[in-house]
Amino acid sequence: MGNVCSASVSCDAVFTRCLDCAIGKTAYISELKDNLDALQTELQKLLEARNDLMRRVNIAEQKQMKRTDQVQGWLSRVQNVEVEVGELQEIRSQEIEKLCLGGYCSKNCKSSYKFGKKVAGKLKVVATLKGEGVFEVVAEKVPLSVAEVKPSEATIVGLQLIFDQVWRSIEEEQVTIVGLYGMGGVGKTTLLTQINNTFLNVSNDYDTVIWVVVSRDLQVDRIQEMIGQKIGLVEESWKNKSVEDKASDIFKILRNKKFVLLLDDVWERVDLTTVGIPLPSENVACKIVFTTRFLDVCGRMEVNRKFKVECLGEEEAWKLFEKKVGRETLSNHPDILELAQIVAKECGGLPLVLVTIGRAYDFQEDTSRMEIRNSNVKESTV
Repeated sequence: MGNVCSASVSCDAVFTRCLDCAIGKTAYISELKDNLDALQTELQKLLEARNDLMRRVNIAEQKQMKRTDQVQGWLSRVQNVEVEVGELQEIRSQEIEKLCLGGYCSKNCKSSYKFGKKVAGKLKVVATLKGEGVFEVVAEKVPLSVAEVKPSEATIVGLQLIFDQVWRSIEEEQVTIVGLYGMGGVGKTTLLTQINNTFLNVSNDYDTVIWVVVSRDLQVDRIQEMIGQKIGLVEESWKNKSVEDKASDIFKILRNKKFVLLLDDVWERVDLTTVGIPLPSENVACKIVFTTRFLDVCGRMEVNRKFKVECLGEEEAWKLFEKKVGRETLSNHPDILELAQIVAKECGGLPLVLVTIGRAYDFQEDTSRMEIRNSNVKESTV
């Protein structure tokens, strides 16, 4: 008797499990249409939450912030599920057509079961994503590099001595404004570039190094925008502000920072207060270094130190010219070296001219012409 009872209980349990399984499979079919409708509705809510989040992310990224990895991961998962749900909804009508008996059965039970199970599973995924999509922090501030590296020569031929002098001045606490003056093409911008890049390679505690090209047509709002971009004021609405309001915003940020302002190609006095730059008396941690062609601009900018950048001496000029022409070219013909030395002297020690001509001059062609001329002279003599 005991064995009969045990067998009966086992059969009942198996039957119950089979019945539950059958009912579960039937539910995937009978609830298919409702689940598809619910999936579309819940997906729409998820996408609305995604759009709200993206607006917050876009605002943060306009301020040069970076979205968090959690936010990016969630957005990627939402994008994937949007595609997957779209694929299910594309075959919705043909799957619905398979249903019969008021939607409680299917003409192809196996196919409808599989599809219904996918829909139910995706509905759970969408619900989970909705619950995970609440973020207090969507982006974080990205530490800006102290300076933006600028292309420059590995060595500055003929300018190393003055560079060392200028750099020592920058390191002196009492020196706040430094002026570099000299004629056009003499290497002032090259020198300033080297100073900029040195801040990246030498240990220092400056918060930021700002590079601004001023040029002959001094435009305060353009200068402000270049500074604003470096310190995080990049919103379109900020660009439309008045010069006075921009100056106020720049001042509020820079007055509490230790910064270096590098102004290239200054033709006349730049009113630092109008731009929004804290004066050394307002922020003793700031340094301002500028280049100009005119000595009197140094006086108007009230420099603590000024340095005249002069043309290269004959030996230094030749070293720079030789480097740009290339030793291989100079050794190609016995007359090229002599011709190159003549051309180098004609450049007057101006680095810009020496570099430009050294890179572009065709000594091979000029030497050929010289040989033809010499040959003609010999023939006429004979």
